[in-house]
Parts: sequence; structure tokens; C-alpha cells
Amino acid sequence: MTSRSLQRRQLSRSKIDLFVECPRCLYLDVALGIPRPSGPPFTLNNAVDTLLKSEFDRYRATGEPHPLFDEAGLDAVPFAHPELDKWRQNFTGVRWIDEQTGWTLFGAIDDLWQAATGELIVADYKATARKETPTTAGLYPSYQRQMEVYQFLVRRQGFQVSNRGWFVYANGDSRVGEFRGTLRFSTHMIPYDGDDAWVLDAFRRTVATVGGGSVPEAGEDCKWCSYVVKARAAD
Repeated sequence: MTSRSLQRRQLSRSKIDLFVECPRCLYLDVALGIPRPSGPPFTLNNAVDTLLKSEFDRYRATGEPHPLFDEAGLDAVPFAHPELDKWRQNFTGVRWIDEQTGWTLFGAIDDLWQAATGELIVADYKATARKETPTTAGLYPSYQRQMEVYQFLVRRQGFQVSNRGWFVYANGDSRVGEFRGTLRFSTHMIPYDGDDAWVLDAFRRTVATVGGGSVPEAGEDCKWCSYVVKARAAD
């Protein structure tokens, strides 16, 4: 079985993250078409994502800052660009072709804002339900890498991009005592100062792994590979 990524010589942002987690899982997925077992779809998160995009688009249409910007001390407005809808689509996204390998790296961003300085700001929407307020210190490493790959890709479109990206966190409140068909959220702006210096090397090592012709070693902390080893030992 040949994966679509291999046929099209392209890697999504999530494939780079998979490589960082476990080169073996990456090879099985892209080179052999054997992906990790998938979990259930996060349809509630998708609904929040869609609503946030619609909300920010209203301010984009008028050229006004979102009220959350003032709360965060951010002098910016949502960025208007004719390619934005395409950049948001999962199977198109922001794309860049590496002339050295001939492979394409792509990723679907949630939003771009423009600072008063002219720099673009990468923004990503997240939905969660935590008792504590989300903070920069609590960002998952995969979220940090996600932001940095997006910053890398937007820079490759010729834009000046701020190192500081923002996560817009919608945090569901389970302490209100009753449901009544309504889930209440508090929304928080979480800054993250990214460094995309690792992305190009990781991308090229991912491409080399896919074309290496042999299954690499598993990542040290890969729970999927660990499960397979333990299951085989139990036979």
C-alpha cells in the first residue's frame, strides 16, 4: 500500500511531529501506508474552531481588532488575504516546496493577524476543559512544534513573521452546576515565543527516513511501538 504522502511527495505538519515522536511510526505510515490507529474525531473541538474562525472573520471584514487583543495588550488586526481560506483547508494549507529534496511541506493554519509593525502573527485555536486557566507553561510540546512549523511556512511565503504566536484557548467550564443544553467557555489568549530553526532539518531528515528503505528504530517513549512489542511477547 502506498500512502498519499508518498505518492505526492509531500508531508503535512503532523507528519513532522510524528517523526519527532517516533521515526518508526512515521516510516510505517508514509512509506508503507500503515498509520497508527486513529482515535475518535474531536467534533466538539471542531465546532469551537469553526465558531472562532467566524468570529474573527467578522472583525477581519471591518479591519478592527478583536476585543481579546486589547485584553492581551496586542496592537493588531486579523489579517486579510485572498489565500487565507485555502491556507486554512486541511488538504491544501500553506505550502512550501524544498528545492533540495523536491518534497512539499504543508500545514493548515487557523488564523493570521497583522501587528501594527506590519509583521504577521500566527494564531492557533484550541478547545479544552480544565479546572485551571491555560498558560504558556502548560502548552504541550506538540503544540509548540505546531506553532513553529506554521511560522516557518508563513515565512516561506515571503512574509515577515513575529516569533510570538498566540493560542486562543476556549476553556469549557464544568463547575456551573448544570448543563441545560449550554456549555460555557472562557476564552484566553496564550502567548508563545517560537523558534523555527529546527524545522528545515527535521523536514529533510523526515524525507530521508521515508526514502531510507528500512524500518528505523522506534522512539524511546512511543507507546504504540511499546504496545506491539508487549503484545508479541504475550503470544
